[in-house]
Amino acid sequence: MNDLTKAINLHLACEFQASHTYLAMSIWLREKDLAGFSSYMQIKSQEERGHADRLIAYLVDCDEQVELPAVEAPQRNWGSTQDLFDQVYELEKDVTASINRIYSIAEQAGERSATAMLDWFIAEQLQEEAEARFVRKRLRLAGDNTAALLLLDQQFLDGTALTTVKGGLTGLKQSEN
Repeated sequence: MNDLTKAINLHLACEFQASHTYLAMSIWLREKDLAGFSSYMQIKSQEERGHADRLIAYLVDCDEQVELPAVEAPQRNWGSTQDLFDQVYELEKDVTASINRIYSIAEQAGERSATAMLDWFIAEQLQEEAEARFVRKRLRLAGDNTAALLLLDQQFLDGTALTTVKGGLTGLKQSEN
């Protein structure tokens, strides 16, 4: 097994672990009656699984061996919604670091198909980290204010919480017109 295939197989563990952890977070948030945050984390869990599926498809298409990783039982409780999203941000940074390592290996090996495939992941991680940072900042602004937390939860439920983050500069330009 070459170094690139090994690195991708190792990265599968990051994606599956993030998916599993986000599912646990979704459950915890639902138990706290934070349905908007819960739905968001449920979607994030599914996205992480989709990322793993993309990598698996790449390996299979390249006739490389796929090694599915064991997944550890995730944490089950968090001290606060803020603590939970602090962990989301750290997980996303870890995933980004792993993708960057794979990209470096692909570049050194001259594997253009791998770098092309990984370009999507680079852009995706930029978005994932931006979202996590935004939510952390909003939760810090809310502090211990339950009404502010519930308002933010409602924004996640109705799909408006991340509009400016997902739109990036394009979203800002459109709102100025």
